[in-house]
This record gives sequence, C-alpha cells and structure tokens, in this order.
Amino acid sequence: MKILIATDGSAHSKAMVKQFAGRAFAPNTKVRIISVYQIAYISYASEVGPMNDFNPDKFLIKSAEDATKNASAILRKVNPKLSISTAVIEGYPKSVILQEAEKFGANLIVVGSHGHGAIAGFLLGSVSQAVALHARCSVEIVR
Repeated sequence: MKILIATDGSAHSKAMVKQFAGRAFAPNTKVRIISVYQIAYISYASEVGPMNDFNPDKFLIKSAEDATKNASAILRKVNPKLSISTAVIEGYPKSVILQEAEKFGANLIVVGSHGHGAIAGFLLGSVSQAVALHARCSVEIVR
C-alpha cells in the first residue's frame, strides 16, 4: 500500500498525523509525507531595521521542512517498520498534492481539515475538498 500524507504543520495537521500513526499497517506499506508552500510574491522592504533580515520565502520553506520532519518523527516512533519518505514542494497545494499522489502511485491520500465553516471554506478554498473531488485514489480527510 502507498499512502501520501499532506501536512502543513498546523495543529489540525499534527492531530491528523497522530491519529493516523496509531493505525495498524500492512507489511511493506510506503508512506510519503509532503508539505507544500507557496512563494510569497511581495516586495521586500528596503529599509534598515529588524525586518530587513526577514525573508518570508525562507520562513515558508523552513515551516514546510519542520512539518515533514515532525510528521515523519511521529510516524517512525509509533511504526518503525514503515518505509517513509518526505518532500517539501513549492506550488499550489491543491495541484501539488494531486500531482504527487499520481507520481507516487498512491492508493490513499490523507489530509487534515482545518474545520472552516461553509462560508470560509468557499472564500478560502478548501484544499481537502479539492483533493477529494479530483483524486484518482481514495482520500481520507481527518478532523
């Protein structure tokens, strides 16, 4: 079995990984953990000051790296026999998750839900809903 887990490091994603880690897995199960970030297309302030060293892109990449490392550590602690790989990928989360699932040959995609209401979900666009609607394999959305 091949399982793709998409995490953003949020509290909802961490809860999803912890819940997922407690399951029994078939022998030879392969898990790929990804975190997708979008480059911040903003102009940087050229003023001298404490914000001068702040680079939002580096922050996003570091957050995505931390998300995959933390998820991997949780899974390895509970299920040391799992074959786990990780990746941090730049792009639009809805598209990247689906593309990675195809490349990996995933039988299951697992994502967390942020629990936005109907209006917020409509305005923000739900990644989990888009993945569930367009995936070519099973999708599990964990609250």
